[in-house]
Amino acid sequence: MRMKEGIKWPLTTEKSVRLMEKDNVLTFIVDRKVNKNEIKRETESMFKVKVKAVNALILPNGKKKAYVRLDESTPARDVATQLGII
Repeated sequence: MRMKEGIKWPLTTEKSVRLMEKDNVLTFIVDRKVNKNEIKRETESMFKVKVKAVNALILPNGKKKAYVRLDESTPARDVATQLGII
């Protein structure tokens, strides 16, 4: 699946998989210029899901990481399967 301008790629670390299963959260590396509202809109339009909240942080290496919490009606595992992560 081709990512849009703001979302670059999904993270598939042990922590991101644990968050996906436990808290229904997807983790992405995003462009440093996008804000939380843009990440939310882009995620909702790309995957046809309802986003509950977005948290973002700048990593020491200069990249921006976004934690996207999905609504309970859509399991993050389904989106991860769609992306080919799981």
